[in-house]
Order: sequence, then C-alpha cells, then structure tokens
Amino acid sequence: MDKVGRIVEFVLELDRLKAVTRKVRPLGQERYENSAEHSWHLAMLALSMAPYAPPGTDMDRVIHMLLVHDIGEIDTGDTLFFVEAGRVERKAAEEQAASRILSLLPDGQGAPLLDLWREFEAGESREARFAQAMDRAAPVLLNLANDGQSWRENGVRHEQVAGRVGPPVAAGCPALWDHIAGRLDAARDAGWYGMG
Repeated sequence: MDKVGRIVEFVLELDRLKAVTRKVRPLGQERYENSAEHSWHLAMLALSMAPYAPPGTDMDRVIHMLLVHDIGEIDTGDTLFFVEAGRVERKAAEEQAASRILSLLPDGQGAPLLDLWREFEAGESREARFAQAMDRAAPVLLNLANDGQSWRENGVRHEQVAGRVGPPVAAGCPALWDHIAGRLDAARDAGWYGMG
C-alpha cells in the first residue's frame, strides 16, 4: 500500500471512534455523545480557555493531545471516569490500542502522536495538565447543563466529582475550577447526583 493509502486507512480507522458511546448526553439530545465528538469538544474548549492557560502553554501541543487522547477507545471502549476497578489494566490496553492505531501511519508519523498520548496520560507537563483539565471539566459542564444526567444515571456522588475532577482541573486551569466548584455544591442541593 502506498503512503497516501496508509494515511487513508488510518483516517478510516479513526472513524470508528464515532461508534464509541460515552455516558453523557449532548445538550438537548436523547442519545449519548461519542468519543470522537468528545475529543472535538475538548479541543474547542481548550482553544476557548487559552487565555486562562498557564503562561507559556503551547496550545498546538494541547490540541494535538486532545485529538489523540481517546483513540485507544476504538479497541477498548469508554469506561466511566469514576470506575476504579481495573484502571491500570484499562490504561495498558488503551496504550496498546493507541500504538496499534498510530502505527498505521507511514514513515513513523504515528510515533510523535503516541508520545503525545503518553504525555497526556502522565500529566506531568504544563500542556498535559491543561489538556487533562479540559478532559475532566467537559463532562462536568455537560452534567451541570443537563441537571446531572450522567451522575444520576450512574450513581455518581458529589464527593466523587469534587474529589476526582477538582484536583486535575484546579491544577491545569484554576479559573475553570473556580467557575465549576460552587456549581457542584448547587447541583448537590438540587439533587443532581446519584445515590451510588
């Protein structure tokens, strides 16, 4: 297969991400969002929040991370963020899947993208922390706009959201966490969390 054909094969493989269903519904929809539209939504959130990124943040790098961070879900599917059991095994399987998918690209084009995937997962660089903040915040923003739809359906408690989402969002984009934090308490008062 020629190089252009390999790129086309890669892009068609990525199309399968549209079939990976998540647990949150898009605003005004009865269906659940898929991982491809989630990745696009995060990229747009990051671009919009760029003025609140830490000084010196390379936004191109952030966008690239957000576009590749969930491609492993083509093979593994999506798991609710709050599920603790099997997390290490899921991440290993997702890395193997990301490696498989990115290796479809010719001439080693996938290697730097896999490095970005790993950087995102490690969460140690300024860009990875900002990207992770976007990834953790977006479902929360949808839940706040959807009266806690996914939290109620999946038994997610206030403490889980504040405890697991708060630290990475506050570390990567403090202004966004400031916006969200008080709303989580109001959502609790409104009964928008599950009984998990």
